Amino acid sequence: MSFANLKRNKSNISKLIQAAESAGGGNEKKSYGDDRLWKPTVDKAGNGFAILRFLPAAEGAELPWVRYWDHGFKGPTGQWYIEKSLTSIGQQDPVSEHNSELWNTGIEANKDTVRRQKRRLHYVVNALVVSDPANPQNEGKVMLYQFGKKIFDKIMDVMQPQFQDEDPINPFDFWAGANFKLKIRQVEGYRNYDKSEFASGTALSQDDDELEGYYNSMHDLTEFTDAKNYKTYDELKTKLDRVLGNQTMTTAAAVSLDTAEPAPVMASMEATSPSETIAPTTAAEMSEDNDDTMSYFAKLAAEG
Repeated sequence: MSFANLKRNKSNISKLIQAAESAGGGNEKKSYGDDRLWKPTVDKAGNGFAILRFLPAAEGAELPWVRYWDHGFKGPTGQWYIEKSLTSIGQQDPVSEHNSELWNTGIEANKDTVRRQKRRLHYVVNALVVSDPANPQNEGKVMLYQFGKKIFDKIMDVMQPQFQDEDPINPFDFWAGANFKLKIRQVEGYRNYDKSEFASGTALSQDDDELEGYYNSMHDLTEFTDAKNYKTYDELKTKLDRVLGNQTMTTAAAVSLDTAEPAPVMASMEATSPSETIAPTTAAEMSEDNDDTMSYFAKLAAEG
């Protein structure tokens, strides 16, 4: 829809909640060097602060976010497997199949391997950088922001509050949304986002021309879920076999992770502490929210 239509038909919270609940709740170019992608900066103590404003769905898009899964782990060969999962686009994925095969053996060591190889969930939105004290050059820019389930849960909480004295807020709305205060702490060696919160609802601006400028600056999110930006099953299977040191790999029925979250070995924006990484007991539970990917990979690589 155009900006004019957006203003006439402001986003419906119930529609967003329904979409998120029905979903259980990337593109091949790595986001790590993508100058469209905003990433928080922390100080030496691991603390960071920024204010973001999540923006509405772009023209032609039903939702203001997209989600995808990926895997990131080091195999016994010492090689890394870092790829998006084909389950993001509703297709069979060789890692999911391999994990299913391992899990179904019932052997605890194999289950531990599955936990290390689980897929991790990402959400991507357009966000206006309202305040970025560590990188003030980003302020006023519309950038892509990628995060995990913990921050998405905060979005859902503000859209459907638990207490009667709290009014629901659509954080993606230009006129009645709310700024997101991102507060990062270092807890037991991991980034912690628990203190992050939404401010009170308010218009982003009273100037329609300014709002339309933000709207027209939004990035296309569909590339993260476009099949052309994913490797084929055969390409992924060949790479997986190489990383695992296998010449062949028996295919098993893929574990359904539609109700599960990310993998503990991955990270891109957030990270849970070790105490939160509780071993699942069923295949349906084989995933936890564990963000902060690149720092986690760097740590693993250094330890290896």
